[in-house]
Amino acid sequence: MTAQHPGSSPAHHTGAIEVVEEAVARASHAILHTAEIAFALPEPAQSRWHRAGVGPRGERIFDVVSGLVLLLFVVGWTWSIVMARNASEDGDVSDATASISSGLTDPDAPSAAFMTNAMLSALTPLRGTSGKLRAQVEQPGAVVDTTADGSAIRVATGADTGIAAAPRRPGIWNVLVKVGAALQPVTDFNLITLHPFDEKQRGRIGGYFVGSWPGEKSRNVRPGYAHPSGFIEVTPENEDVQVSEHFRLRDFLTHDQPNVWPKYLVLEMKLVDKLELVLADLASRGYDVSGVHVMSGFRTPQYNVSGGDPRGRAALSRHMYGDASDIFIDDEHDGQMDDLNHDGRINIRDAQVILAAVDRVERDHPELIGGAGVYVASGGHGPFIHIDTRGFRARWVGTGDD
Repeated sequence: MTAQHPGSSPAHHTGAIEVVEEAVARASHAILHTAEIAFALPEPAQSRWHRAGVGPRGERIFDVVSGLVLLLFVVGWTWSIVMARNASEDGDVSDATASISSGLTDPDAPSAAFMTNAMLSALTPLRGTSGKLRAQVEQPGAVVDTTADGSAIRVATGADTGIAAAPRRPGIWNVLVKVGAALQPVTDFNLITLHPFDEKQRGRIGGYFVGSWPGEKSRNVRPGYAHPSGFIEVTPENEDVQVSEHFRLRDFLTHDQPNVWPKYLVLEMKLVDKLELVLADLASRGYDVSGVHVMSGFRTPQYNVSGGDPRGRAALSRHMYGDASDIFIDDEHDGQMDDLNHDGRINIRDAQVILAAVDRVERDHPELIGGAGVYVASGGHGPFIHIDTRGFRARWVGTGDD
């Protein structure tokens, strides 16, 4: 961000004062003209037809009001433009104000069409391979990318608009695209900053119980099994924030502690990207995937050990690391997998339809390779598929929850 300075050069103030004086002179002329109209004597009526419509007194009132409105508009805009230019040279103006001033006074300011193209170009890498991501997760203070075409991603933080780094406090932030001095808000993409892992004390973050990760304090941890770097804070106000076209934050929450808020979530956007690619593959083959349901997303370590029905859960479940989900397609909204293979039955073969899509996605995008296991109906749920991005291929058939 540009540093603020307490003062400015005398030459700069002189130029600004001259502009204001010119505006005031024009305003004074307008006032005198308005006064002449207001106090002018009405013309004597030439005939009864002359008196039809608005009378002389009404005409004078209309002229006075119109003149005052025009006067206020001219003075207000002149003053705003001068102050914006004055402040921008002193470094006291936000990027949003500068962009408005630039758009009014700079003939070379980017057009609306150019800004739209720049916005699309800037966001393309952030939307993932699927093109359907709507959020980026970063550590507080992380540098926000600048694109190859010269446009840049900026973050709106209330009073500070257009900063080039992720805010240093956790939260969910609006994103803007900056081209030159112009800013374009992005309505369908957010930057999410994390609570650092060391905020967890004695297995809790605030009042939310998460437990401890296997080998959390060990120096010799298997690759891919280090504890997460931080947590997304989820509240009743932000739980419906879209992280992609089909998924929201609340879809991935651990299913426990229903009355404890805020909750905390670990979520790898690589997983969300892979899930969207799998859904896109299915949709391209005629399947309706709008009813996709996340049966289990992130699991805190304490829940993985003892929450719900822990039978079949791996001690090193990928769910604890935010890169695994159990899903099924439920377009009929009956709480279980649809008959995807159209054989008149709901069974593991329907989960295998999704598995085939996972195989195709991993073949085309090896950087997203991971585990996939199909599960039969068990207990209170129907068949489903586990999908993760562990970094190497794994396949299995399961009978429990994981």
